[in-house]
Amino acid sequence: MAKSKFLSEFRTFLERGSAIDMAVGIIVGSVMTSMVNSLVKDVIMPPIGMLLGDIDFSQFFIVLSGGEPGAHYNTVAEAQAAGAATMNIGVFLNTVVSFFITMFAVFMLVKIMNKVRSKKAVTTRTCPYCKSIINAEASKCPNCCSAVAPESVVPAQPSDLEKNLDKLTKIAKKKVSKIVKITKGSR
Repeated sequence: MAKSKFLSEFRTFLERGSAIDMAVGIIVGSVMTSMVNSLVKDVIMPPIGMLLGDIDFSQFFIVLSGGEPGAHYNTVAEAQAAGAATMNIGVFLNTVVSFFITMFAVFMLVKIMNKVRSKKAVTTRTCPYCKSIINAEASKCPNCCSAVAPESVVPAQPSDLEKNLDKLTKIAKKKVSKIVKITKGSR
């Protein structure tokens, strides 16, 4: 009985679509992270290192303590193998550059999404007499009691992107319900 309720709740969770949205977001996020990290490590930082005198930023570090006294280490791995505690400044710089590139990409994505999204219906307006905000369909201002001509509110139309996302969500929900039916039938 408890198992049936659990499966029912799980099915409801899957059918809402938020689980699919979350999974897609996680997958896209991990792929984007890998891509940005490679861009920073393999494309952006090598030319910067070359301009600054052939510095490999991933090997830019400071020995804090430990290791052999007076020893010079060429790589982080050498220093750590000798037991030295290191401050890996280059790795941190790579991470900071990755962060800014990722944030810029997210900013651009949000900016594009805001342009594509439909405009919301205007439901308020300014009273021509007292300049206060009133309902667009009001025939009398509640603040100054002036008679105003009501305006009709035209509901906003969804953008093509929103229509396509709705279609994809419906398709995904159908696929999930088919999977749930198949898994129920196999028990």
